[in-house]
Amino acid sequence: MQTKLSARTLLLALLLTLLAGVLAAATPDQAAVEQSRSHNQIIVPESDRFTPFAQTIRAGDSVTWINMDTDDHTVVSDDDLNTVNPRRINRLLKGTDNNDGKPGMLTLRFPQPGVFVYYCRFHSHLDADHQPVAPGPDGGIQSADGNFGTPMMGVITVLPREQ
Repeated sequence: MQTKLSARTLLLALLLTLLAGVLAAATPDQAAVEQSRSHNQIIVPESDRFTPFAQTIRAGDSVTWINMDTDDHTVVSDDDLNTVNPRRINRLLKGTDNNDGKPGMLTLRFPQPGVFVYYCRFHSHLDADHQPVAPGPDGGIQSADGNFGTPMMGVITVLPREQ
């Protein structure tokens, strides 16, 4: 009798262990989910632009801006066009010259679907229609050939979270 009870107990314990293993494998690890969502990056290379210009992500994802340039840049939200939080963003991305040789970084999380338009206030300003435009002669950065360039800006489209 004692042997049968022990065998049943052992079999039950084995089945419960297998069931727990199957459930653990079927349930995504939260850390793995967060890590998979942190790969969205926007790079400021050693030139005055955001790369990529446009990015599509899912609600709940985060985006990290990385300034590899020696100069400082900013990420400013164009709240008149944006349909998604966060709002009122006006953050400095330090360049490597002002950050001990390390790139400046900023990470923002986008909790719901919509559009996030942003620009660098050093290389763009908003026109009367709230569109980012090149700085121009009143305080803009001008190249040796007289060109004020294109506005340094970008857009993130946030789609609904996958089901």
